[in-house]
Amino acid sequence: MKIAGRTALVTGANRGFGRHLAAELVARGATVYAGARNPDSVDLPGVTPVRLDITDPDSVAAAARVASDVTLLINNAGSGTGADLLDADLATIRLEMETHYFGTLSMVRAFAPAIAANGGGAILNILSALSWVSFPQVGAYSAAKSAEWSLTNALRAQLADRNIRVAGLHVGYMDTDMTASVSAPKSDPAHIARIAIDGIEADQPEIIADDTSRQVQAGLSGGVAALYPQLS
Repeated sequence: MKIAGRTALVTGANRGFGRHLAAELVARGATVYAGARNPDSVDLPGVTPVRLDITDPDSVAAAARVASDVTLLINNAGSGTGADLLDADLATIRLEMETHYFGTLSMVRAFAPAIAANGGGAILNILSALSWVSFPQVGAYSAAKSAEWSLTNALRAQLADRNIRVAGLHVGYMDTDMTASVSAPKSDPAHIARIAIDGIEADQPEIIADDTSRQVQAGLSGGVAALYPQLS
């Protein structure tokens, strides 16, 4: 799948990783809709801002009408509440699921018919190494990302006969606003954006963007003992 000449929509494109994804797409010759709750916050040259709150069905439907020529959908918009599963307010935990799972699902349901009608294309869901491993301090986020990973696998099979490829990007910490308080090593989001778009062009169903994600993926076959050695 060549990016040049494609029409793409990136959710959460006003800042952070989403902005880097949109910039990479523009650089490769795509027409880009930049989705954001506040379209005035989109300052990237060469894109068309679109008002979009992926947790609001009416907003999603309106965006689908505006961007009906899309053939590439990148579900990047997310939340990072830092909620744990035992003590955090349930509304905060639900926000993580509403954003990463139901929000992503709403976008796919709204845009898949248009992508199919436009001759097919691709959907990329921005996942995480935390789709595969969880830590107490980010339990809600990890649970939502794990659900989004499962969603990605199911939709990949369901949309294949509509000529829509579904991919997932797994990555660890990136140097964005969301990880400002994290002291661990972080990847350059511009570099990860290039890896993500390279993966789409190469039709990779699963794009493993960094060593952290590769190590966690390798540990999946080892079960709890491999992923959580501190519990052994």
